[in-house]
Amino acid sequence: MTRPSEDTILAELTARSIDHPEDQLVALGSLLGAHQYRTLYRLCRKHLPEGSRVLDWGAGNGHFSYFLQRSGYRAEGFSLLDPRFLGWLPDPTYTFTRGDTRDPVTLPYGDGAFDGVVSVGVLEHVRETGGNEERSLAEIARVLRPGGVFVCYHFPNRLSWIDWAARRVPGLHRHEYRYTRRDVERLAAGAGLDLVEARRYGVLPRNSGARLPRSLRMSRTLAQAWDAADRVLGLPLSLFCQNYCFVARKPGPVRSSGGRTDRNAE
Repeated sequence: MTRPSEDTILAELTARSIDHPEDQLVALGSLLGAHQYRTLYRLCRKHLPEGSRVLDWGAGNGHFSYFLQRSGYRAEGFSLLDPRFLGWLPDPTYTFTRGDTRDPVTLPYGDGAFDGVVSVGVLEHVRETGGNEERSLAEIARVLRPGGVFVCYHFPNRLSWIDWAARRVPGLHRHEYRYTRRDVERLAAGAGLDLVEARRYGVLPRNSGARLPRSLRMSRTLAQAWDAADRVLGLPLSLFCQNYCFVARKPGPVRSSGGRTDRNAE
């Protein structure tokens, strides 16, 4: 069975956000905003074969778990937060585990339990709940099988112009902790993970698209034009993009699609 395209899934999520505001899918309230996740989806499909067991670490409102389910992954969720916003997910076998706030770092899974672990705007917040990035990444590395990958997305760039501007406007969301490429390399190496790829992305703001009329919120033309402008401006302004994304692999044989092991891929 053919997996739906990234754009199909994002359109489904945007329609869900508009029709069911109670799900709090705020960042997906327009296609313009939803398209910020296209790169994430492509990274996962590039590095994680279909059928992989993948942990949505910090599952939040469940939008990334929805992508995993629609893409043929065996998705599971973990979060310190109340799972009341996850009831809309379509897979009745979806497993969610709520963490213990008294021990925000330890994951309740065995060694090597997952083919992949994904953080979507989570790793930068662990200090706010009593943990730290180094301990959290070490625990993620523990639950990854050899050859498994950690995908980190929406990891704030220290020189982000959007975050710089937000700090000067009362009430706007901003990140307490921000990072450099050297920080990414240090964190991956400290957890014993091999950095596979890392880059900055996102020079234009997107979440304000949810304030547009519905016709524009669902406009593929507008979203594609915004994507094109973001790509063009992101070339000369890369240093000031909003976020980093990176993929790091636990040393070991790489699993190929179909469940086979590729021992020549290292």
